[in-house]
Amino acid sequence: MRIARRAVGKVALSSIGPRALKLLAGSWRYRIEGQELRDEAERDSGVVLALWHGRMLLALPVSAGEDVSVLVSPSDDGDLSKQVLASFGYKVIRGSSNFGAPRAMRRMLEALDAGSAVTITPDGPRGPRHGITPGVAWIASTTGMAVVPVGLVCDRAWSLSSWDRFTIPKPRARIVVTYGEPVRVEPEADTETLADATEVIRARMIAAELHGFELLGAPHDHDPTDTRA
Repeated sequence: MRIARRAVGKVALSSIGPRALKLLAGSWRYRIEGQELRDEAERDSGVVLALWHGRMLLALPVSAGEDVSVLVSPSDDGDLSKQVLASFGYKVIRGSSNFGAPRAMRRMLEALDAGSAVTITPDGPRGPRHGITPGVAWIASTTGMAVVPVGLVCDRAWSLSSWDRFTIPKPRARIVVTYGEPVRVEPEADTETLADATEVIRARMIAAELHGFELLGAPHDHDPTDTRA
């Protein structure tokens, strides 16, 4: 019975969710900071946009209809995410560090070579929250393209009790998008260099979010016990 209810719920969400989200997102009010940093990084090539898994919904309207591909896990939740992203005009690349990684990496590199932007949530799909593997830095080293940290925050939202504290902005929420200083990694970087670049990316992603909360005049939701934040 539980499996049947989940199946019915999934069908309902897949048909209603995208439309409901578009209506909700239409009420959100955006302020974008640091657009020139993203524009500069994109000027001559593709770019990697790095944002936290729990902030995905906040990003939906920002680049809707642009040439942006999003890495989505090959899971049931990823199936729903794919439909929602498609409804906003995004392209989807399926894969994760655990499943379909080589194929997903090839498709990301192809998209970047074609001049597209690729969006990655480096702490997804299972966390830990604000954890990053060297994969993003490796892409930057391999392609020569910049990683642009993206901070996404809002003043009023529902937060789920999931590992990523998934954020759902309430109607008419104010949202700040902050593009941080791009990170570039030298070609054929060794393991130590990739590790250092990974920490820089992570630190700039967190800094971008904290700056966004300052602009909103709202308290941040970062874990004070996380000494990496």
